Amino acid sequence: MPRQRDVGAQRELLSNATWQVLAEDGLPGLTLRAVAERAGCTTGLVMHAFPTKKALLLHARDLLYERTAVRADAAEAASADAFEALDAVLGCAIDLPHGHYEESRVWVGFLAAALADPDLAERHRVANHSFLARVRRLIAACRPEWTDARLEQATKSLVALAEGFNVLAAADPVAYPAKVQQEALAKALTELGLARA
Repeated sequence: MPRQRDVGAQRELLSNATWQVLAEDGLPGLTLRAVAERAGCTTGLVMHAFPTKKALLLHARDLLYERTAVRADAAEAASADAFEALDAVLGCAIDLPHGHYEESRVWVGFLAAALADPDLAERHRVANHSFLARVRRLIAACRPEWTDARLEQATKSLVALAEGFNVLAAADPVAYPAKVQQEALAKALTELGLARA
């Protein structure tokens, strides 16, 4: 009797291989063949789960979103108040202090591909808007008296800071070490009136 395929285990194997290839070799290195070699399987098996490079990229982006959302949820839940939650969630978003260097490289690879593909760009926008909504909600909890315009400006400033560090540190981690990132975030929160008293 033939062995039953464990579809879940195969997909997990291919997910991990896709993630590793994109993190280590970047967008140019992400091919069906490279994923198959990393997973120790045939390209046919990869194509069965992810028929195109675009499908691989979408999967990597979804996996990144799931990982970062779980971490942000946990950081928020462990916080004593909105100020601490805002600091913790943004702290999770910057890269090096938490050792999520691979995630930054995956994010940058996906973003580069999204510039030329409307479907990938839309997936990026949906995830980014979700992060913006979380940060805005936390800022509003810290400063309920602020106008919508002020909430919007503070939200986008802080998200741009965090995402900018991700991009820059992915390419040049020596120039953007953990201490630089943490100090810049603390300074931005203080200057915006969002640091804990």
